[in-house]
Amino acid sequence: MPPRRILLVDCDAFYVQVARLTDPQGAGRAPLLIVGGSPTGRGVVTSASYEARAYGVRSAMPTAQALRLCPQATVVPVPRSACVARSREVGTVLRELAPVVQAASIDEFYLDLSGTERLFHGESLGDTADRFRREVLRRTEISVSVGGGTRRVIAKLATRRAKPAGVYVVEPGEEQAFLSTLDLADLPGVGPALVEALRKRGLVRVEDALGVQLEWFQAWLGKNRGAWLHRRIRGLDDSEVDPHEARKSISSERTFSEDITGDEDLEIRLLELSRSVAATLRRKGLRVRTVTVKLRDHDFRTRVHSRTSPEPIESDAAIHEAALTLLRELRSERRVPARLLGVGLSGLASASEGGQLGLFQEAGTGETERDRRVSHAVDALRSRFGDDAVLPGRIVDRTHRRHDPSDDEGSTHDE
Repeated sequence: MPPRRILLVDCDAFYVQVARLTDPQGAGRAPLLIVGGSPTGRGVVTSASYEARAYGVRSAMPTAQALRLCPQATVVPVPRSACVARSREVGTVLRELAPVVQAASIDEFYLDLSGTERLFHGESLGDTADRFRREVLRRTEISVSVGGGTRRVIAKLATRRAKPAGVYVVEPGEEQAFLSTLDLADLPGVGPALVEALRKRGLVRVEDALGVQLEWFQAWLGKNRGAWLHRRIRGLDDSEVDPHEARKSISSERTFSEDITGDEDLEIRLLELSRSVAATLRRKGLRVRTVTVKLRDHDFRTRVHSRTSPEPIESDAAIHEAALTLLRELRSERRVPARLLGVGLSGLASASEGGQLGLFQEAGTGETERDRRVSHAVDALRSRFGDDAVLPGRIVDRTHRRHDPSDDEGSTHDE
């Protein structure tokens, strides 16, 4: 069987590109650009221009820290709706060019070109990748980098070599030589804790670890984790490019312009977030088992609690009830000013697979058939008259009290 031909198309500094395209006279003229947070230093960096990265600015860094590293930088909020629109444009172009496309995230797309040699008249994978790169740029104004190889993990690593706006393909048979040039920390899934554990055993680079037997990895790390690492350093990856792969999670979070101290204010923000993720869930025809609440305190300590329902749920009422219980647990453990609040949904399943509800209200899962019907009716009204057509009273009261409706920095993730 001929080797697989896998590409990963990665949009370069995607949020920065979209911010510049959205505001060419402002963000478009700022070489030192930070997307995420506010000029006052609140929030977290979502992305930074390559010029700002040279100062040490990185994604997920507090914006205040980024501004200390690069005080000349311009800070703009994440243009969320524009990012979604541009991502869809990129995906549309790629689906016209390739037979199998999987959106791995808002700015990453895997392509499987296996068996297309005749279709592309014997064109090399590198030439195909460069042609796709130029076509995406021409039609969407989004610059992308493309990595290629025989496996998804190899394509992902190759993309890092291609950045920015380039192409890098690892040819069949060259996988191990390519991997041996990398540090273990470069491998997807090898986080800081594992890097430190391996460093203590004298393993820093991939080539350092190649001589370690599987049994030793399993003794050090456990059976499954050890076996995974043994395969990962060899670039072994059987995962397919699946355009129908189920979404893994939906989440939304807000970094506040000022720390919030009161429980009531936090609970109103939680209601807004719960309503947002629940609406996204139903719009995609899904239900959820696990609800997660994330709380970041004023001192940047991040705490997370989760709750799993015995049956999948979808209504605003049930999701908010679960999230509220989790928030109150977190606050009872440590009641200090909060700078960020998030709600996440995971364990997703198709709504068509769910059965009839039992006596969930009595069982404590918080969802009834009436809750579902009400949520779908509200969705229909919002679809017709706008998202603010039907709002809970607590949110209406808060909206009237706020002077600036955009005083929080938010992000929504759909994976």
